Formats: sequence, structure tokens, C-alpha cells
Amino acid sequence: MLYVILAVLMIALDQAVKYWALTSLQAQQTIPLLDGVFHLTYVENRGAAFSLFAQFDSRWIFVLLAVVVSILIVVALRKGLVQTRLGRWSLVLVAAGALGNAIDRVVHGFVVDLFDFRLIHFPVFNVADIFICVGGALFVIYFLFQHKDETEAVASDKAEGQEHHE
Repeated sequence: MLYVILAVLMIALDQAVKYWALTSLQAQQTIPLLDGVFHLTYVENRGAAFSLFAQFDSRWIFVLLAVVVSILIVVALRKGLVQTRLGRWSLVLVAAGALGNAIDRVVHGFVVDLFDFRLIHFPVFNVADIFICVGGALFVIYFLFQHKDETEAVASDKAEGQEHHE
């Protein structure tokens, strides 16, 4: 239940920032916070990550993908397939980000982006994108260093049990 509450709060934060961008930043187009380095720039992203596939209306594909991924994450969490707190939080971040961007696609027909790192010519992004990227990176760390398949987990549990009896 805690994961659901925090995911909803993350989605609300993402939507609040995007609402501000739509109602305030859109008229100004860009606000330099560090001129030439970091700006807040209003962008309507009609494609996927970094505007991929923007040449055709792909929004419903990405909405469906976000919903399916989020359902799979919920199932994985409920079945206990993710073994550590880091792994679980990584998936909550991914689901919150995916659903935050899906809401934009349904409501506006595009995703609102605004964080603009000009120093390195990085694509403009939003809070949901941060959740997805951080969650994805954390999941890789979880999978590489914490996740054990069933045979490893059983062997590890047996070894721990033997250590306690000796």
C-alpha cells in the first residue's frame, strides 16, 4: 500500500510541474536559470523518449505500453518476485514515470517536457522521465547485484541455515 501511495504522490508531483509548464512556462517558452547551461524550456514531445517516433501519432501505443508495464510491475510486486527494497522502489519509480507521461498523452496528445541542459545538448525532459531513468538504473543495479534466481536463493538460504547451526 505504501508503494501505491508514493507512486500516486510521484505522479502528482510530475503533473503539478507539467501543469506549471503549461500555464506559465508555455507563454515564455524558456527561462534561463544558468544561461547557456540549464534552462526551463517548454516543449511538446509527441514521440517517445527523446522525441523518437514523433513523425506519426504513436501516443496510444505508448499509453498502452505504459499501462501494460505498470500492470506487470504491480503483479511482480504482489507476487514477491522482486527480492529487495531497492528492486521494489526501482519498479515503483518506473511505473510512476510511465503513468505520468501516459496521462499527458491521453489528456494533451503529447508529453510536456521542460528541463533543458544546454551545456551538453541533452534532450529536454520532465519529472516522469527522471523517475523512469533513475528507476531503470536502480533496477539494473538490483538485478546485477541483489537479485538471486530460485536455485541461488535456495542455496543461499541453506548456507545461512548451516552457519547458524554450527
